[in-house]
Amino acid sequence: MSGHSKWSTIKRQKGAADAQRGQLFTKLSKEIILAAKAGGPDPAANLRLRLAVTKAREANMPADNIKRAIERATGAGAGEDIQEIVYEGFGPSGTAVIVEVATSNRNRTVAEVRNVFSRAGGNLGESGSVSWNFENRGVISITPDGKDADEVALYAIDAGAEDVQVSSDSIEVYTQPADLEAIRKALEDNGVAVSNAETAYVAKTTVQLDQKEAIQALRLVEKLESLDDVQKVYFNAEFGDDVLAAYTS
Repeated sequence: MSGHSKWSTIKRQKGAADAQRGQLFTKLSKEIILAAKAGGPDPAANLRLRLAVTKAREANMPADNIKRAIERATGAGAGEDIQEIVYEGFGPSGTAVIVEVATSNRNRTVAEVRNVFSRAGGNLGESGSVSWNFENRGVISITPDGKDADEVALYAIDAGAEDVQVSSDSIEVYTQPADLEAIRKALEDNGVAVSNAETAYVAKTTVQLDQKEAIQALRLVEKLESLDDVQKVYFNAEFGDDVLAAYTS
């Protein structure tokens, strides 16, 4: 797996800590609002909203919170207008970084994001400065739990997956965004437990970082993710499992 995928796995394991920081429900609500605005309030007809609602339920977000978020998107609920913005920048050692934000105050958010980049020795770039090296794909994450990885890969490929990457503790299935839900369902119909399914920016080419550089890059990513308005962060770094062990120990 790429460094980004490894870090995503660690983040899912740290979900309880995120909830304790009081940010998780806010970020989930914003994603529901943006998804409903973009594709309508019916999860059955809006894949992005369906994925957002599923994540919210998995995080034990109350049904009333989910309902209110959808109502805000359709104008039935009160609240500030939330905009979706994508920032691009460079981290330590030239790491390419994409930051997705959901904000009601663009000026505040860009100042906060720029400050985090600067403090980490990076810089916020212009639109298009790094996005050329990423493509939007569906990503399905699976914890094997005794399942044969080759068998899981065959299920995924038969269902239309483009690629499958296997590591010691996770299987990542890559799809076209439009095929994500169908392949997720096919895997679950074959008894495969899906731990996460989402569309994501996946790097076309990556840079290999040593432990010191990788830890610097991960600090930048975690600082960005700690901002209230930041929804997701993607990067193109590659590093070994020893880096995550050192960083999270």
